[in-house]
Amino acid sequence: MGRRVGLMFGGRSVEHTVSVVSARGVASAMADSGRLECVPIAVTTDGRWLDPETSRAVLVGDGDSVTPPPEGAGRVTVVPGVGLELRPENGAGQPLAIDVLFPLIHGWGGEDGRLQGALELAGLAYVGAGVAGSAVGMDKVFARRLFEERGLPVCRWLALERHEFEADPDAAARRIERELGFPVFVKPSNGGSSLGVAKAATRDGVIPALRSAARFDRRLVIESGHDVREIECAVLGNEHPEASILGEIVPSNEFYDFDAKYVDDASELRIPAPLPDELTGRIRKLAVEAYRTLDLAGFARVDFFVERETGEVLLNEVNTLPGFTPISMFPKLWEASGLPYARLIERLVELAIVADRGAPPSPGGEEPERS
Repeated sequence: MGRRVGLMFGGRSVEHTVSVVSARGVASAMADSGRLECVPIAVTTDGRWLDPETSRAVLVGDGDSVTPPPEGAGRVTVVPGVGLELRPENGAGQPLAIDVLFPLIHGWGGEDGRLQGALELAGLAYVGAGVAGSAVGMDKVFARRLFEERGLPVCRWLALERHEFEADPDAAARRIERELGFPVFVKPSNGGSSLGVAKAATRDGVIPALRSAARFDRRLVIESGHDVREIECAVLGNEHPEASILGEIVPSNEFYDFDAKYVDDASELRIPAPLPDELTGRIRKLAVEAYRTLDLAGFARVDFFVERETGEVLLNEVNTLPGFTPISMFPKLWEASGLPYARLIERLVELAIVADRGAPPSPGGEEPERS
């Protein structure tokens, strides 16, 4: 069969259902590949890792969440220095052998470096960015600061702590008006799938937008509003990343929010994005620079804005664990670039096997093998 790939999905974040849908797509691609054996590991909304048999039932079902396991279901645990263990409800744990783990858990606890750190302690190869890249990529404030330090173009923005907003909402609104003007977009610093994102056109309107975003994170990002086109680029690789052709999103709503991404299918994806060749080349180059700035590995989707009036390019964000649902841009971009879905998954597994995670030398002084 080839490589045994642990496919972890679900999780405790608000993006739980997106993860389940993405996992179904990846599992199907593994089956089409014929070179990868899928070992599913579902994670419940309270954080329990379920055994492969129970997890497989979730994948083949039609639900969109990982429900509490049936009585007697086994658990999977991570053991530092050992790997994964399968633990029945009663009895000793047994090794659960996999070659690579694909942590397809979006948002908190899966995309932010926490899970990646546990996998590295266990000595497991895994798909995607490492601990630092995942953590910084998830945090819009830290990522923006790194992008600005590197000289990458970003829109005008400011950061606001939740406690500052709650202490004096009117003062927060006045600061936003003074420093950015209106309209603005308000976002949780840590989060994905556009959850908690809102547009505000006035000082009165920005307060409920801040309140909504503060439900998702203690730190908020406020960006100046622009009349823009939304352009995305998929990046693949470790030390030598490659950029896909570009895609453009024409959202069905005012902007590409959660519903436009995952609920309705009225948003239009234009692949390739209708842009001049020179501008396309510049955006692809910027995508690779942003990827390297965050020291990423495996894959990521890099999102841009292009000003309609001036053509100015602005880096929006880097998503280190993009969606793999049937309507997700990342696999569509690579398919249009000549890399079919099943081969894309194979390539991600190959990149995970050879990724240099910066492991320390062994106590004997010998260099560790790459995982």
